[in-house]
Amino acid sequence: MVTTKAKTIFKSDMNSDIQARLTPSINNKGHLVLGECDCYDLVKEFGTPLYALDQQYIEYMSLALVNTAKKEYPNSLICYASKAMCCKALYQLVSRLGLGVDVASGGELYTAIIAGVDPNKIYVHGNAKTVAELSECLVADVHAVVIDSLDEIETLNNLALNHGKIQGVLVRVNPGVEAHTHEYIQTAKVDSKFGFSVANGTAKQAINVVNNKQNLKLLGLHCHIGSQIFDTTAFELAVDKMTDFMVELKNNFKIEIEELNMGGGFGVIYTDEDKPLKPEIYVRNIVGKLKECIEKKSIKPPRLILEPGRSIVGEAGITLYNVTTVKEIPNVRKYIAVNGGMFENPRHALYQSKYTATLALKANEPKTETVTIAGKCCESGDILARDLKLQRAEKGDVLAVLSTGAYNYSMASNYNRNLIPPVILCNNGKAKYIVKPQTYEDLVARDEDL
Repeated sequence: MVTTKAKTIFKSDMNSDIQARLTPSINNKGHLVLGECDCYDLVKEFGTPLYALDQQYIEYMSLALVNTAKKEYPNSLICYASKAMCCKALYQLVSRLGLGVDVASGGELYTAIIAGVDPNKIYVHGNAKTVAELSECLVADVHAVVIDSLDEIETLNNLALNHGKIQGVLVRVNPGVEAHTHEYIQTAKVDSKFGFSVANGTAKQAINVVNNKQNLKLLGLHCHIGSQIFDTTAFELAVDKMTDFMVELKNNFKIEIEELNMGGGFGVIYTDEDKPLKPEIYVRNIVGKLKECIEKKSIKPPRLILEPGRSIVGEAGITLYNVTTVKEIPNVRKYIAVNGGMFENPRHALYQSKYTATLALKANEPKTETVTIAGKCCESGDILARDLKLQRAEKGDVLAVLSTGAYNYSMASNYNRNLIPPVILCNNGKAKYIVKPQTYEDLVARDEDL
């Protein structure tokens, strides 16, 4: 499946300082192209709805982060945040590029292990890990479990004792930095289900408890201030506060922190309102602040871990649909209904996420209409995008929604017993399944008769 290379870069009119990003483009037929694959061919071979990922984009973003980190701060590790999008092939790809991974469930951990990820590069997250999941961490010999509650400390220590192991841990700390993003994806506030607050003293309490457990080894600290962040100011402030806390631990408790995990949250482009930085800038500015704090505060340089997810796969992905219905309510709204919906992309229903879309086989045509993209689920709230500009759509057209590589497949469900779409990887004009299509037989495979 080979196409001519794109003549123009799609989204090139967007106000972004990222010039080197590989984005969907338009070929000389006026068709949208991803990974040099014509979307006409993709739909013909794989059908719709369909998740498609650009392998070169994932590689570009991964290497930009890894190489910058190695150059600026050699004692560092970039970990891919699995929750953005998880499957065996993606784990294998990022591992090959030198990344570790962070996982947030037993299922993500299992997938990473069977994909061949080095357990010594796995960090395990979650505010409510089960006993079974913590046991799986010990069996897998993961590098670190990120502690998120006092209860978890006791449980993990007892399990490690029973397994005859000493488990490395990080303590998740809330430094009190609020990133300018949606409240549902701000995670470092005092009032958060995640972590321990520096301000109220629970962070010190948790570290003291961990440090007195025989089967746990305190490796370091973790914080994550939020997602979809477009500057580095909040990250730099978080580094300052976290290193202040490191000084306090050293002075008061003789504890020197070996690892500082600053999480992820680097923004991506969903619409032309979004203006993320180059991946290199996020890394350089965080590292620059850390170096400044190390020198100023006379602390031992920790290993630095960063955990980007969305920024690696978000813009790499598009979702392709067929238009099933065009419904215009005079003087009110024009609905374009597609054969997908909140079952394969719940983000707008959850927190009013915005997207850019285009008709994949009419990509050169001007966007002359304002429409709302409706899904097929039996819910009034099943909207994929509201009041966006689009070419004139007709039944049977192919719609492409851009920047759907993160938090779409990973959040998908079988609501209304719809099938979760397959995932394909596009590279140099060729495409292959990395997640096969579901069937109706899959839906009923675990049902039992009355």
